[in-house]
Amino acid sequence: MIRAYAALVALGLIWGSNFIYMKWATELISPMQTVFLRVLFGFLPLAVIAWRAGVIHRDHLRHLPHFIVMSLLATSFYYYGFVAGTSLLPSSVAGLLSGAIPIFTFLCAVLFLREDRPTGQMAAGVLLGFAGIVLSARPWEGAAGVSSAGVLWMLAGTISVGASFVYARRYLSPLKLPPLALATWQTGLAVLTLAVLTEFDGIGAIATDAHAMWGAVIGLGALGTGGAFLIYYFIIDRLGPVRAAGATYIAPVVAVIIGAAIGETITSLEILALVLILGGVVLTQTGKRVTLALTETKDA
Repeated sequence: MIRAYAALVALGLIWGSNFIYMKWATELISPMQTVFLRVLFGFLPLAVIAWRAGVIHRDHLRHLPHFIVMSLLATSFYYYGFVAGTSLLPSSVAGLLSGAIPIFTFLCAVLFLREDRPTGQMAAGVLLGFAGIVLSARPWEGAAGVSSAGVLWMLAGTISVGASFVYARRYLSPLKLPPLALATWQTGLAVLTLAVLTEFDGIGAIATDAHAMWGAVIGLGALGTGGAFLIYYFIIDRLGPVRAAGATYIAPVVAVIIGAAIGETITSLEILALVLILGGVVLTQTGKRVTLALTETKDA
């Protein structure tokens, strides 16, 4: 259990540090090029481990349409939204907006999964989370404030990955495929898609800055994508999905701390927004847990 909780903290640190790596990379190359490097170097270690574990089989090809949808929702578009958003925002603001992923996952589940019925506590959590998002965006400041395009890209990324969780639960969970196989198919197909869509002219500029290059290859790729998948599935196996979701509480805090450390201005407004978003996440998560417990009690 100590190893599992240590892994949970490590995952939160990895996810939270991703935003500064995105920022460094997009100062030299385009967001699409950054996403391509991230997914490519995330896929390579996954492919090696999956091959050695023998979890990839030819009969998986019949599920290819589902893998393609997941590669778009949970990898290609999700990562592009976050990279494009981070390129336009302070890394701390981008990081705290990423904390809204569980809220959008919950909303997608309510819309598309009938068994996830909202409670008053969950509704309050959603409202609290949206209040935090509005504080982060600060629309009343106009063009002089936070980039509205950056906020919209971050929200597009959170909605995409939120929808992917619901899609996976509805169409992939019943297949009982190994998580490592799913992650490998998902990232591998995303590499192919991004290879077609990416304009590679100028991508070599990333090599002019060692911090940006290794941040993209190791920070975003090997650790932030490949390693994060492996750690996340390890945590789910040891702690269960509810406790594993705790990593999403750590990441925004880490992003804000790193942003402050590199000189970004962190005001009381950002802190309040962070508290509201994380508070909203806690309310939606614990409300769901209580609902499930009551349902099980009635069934018994």
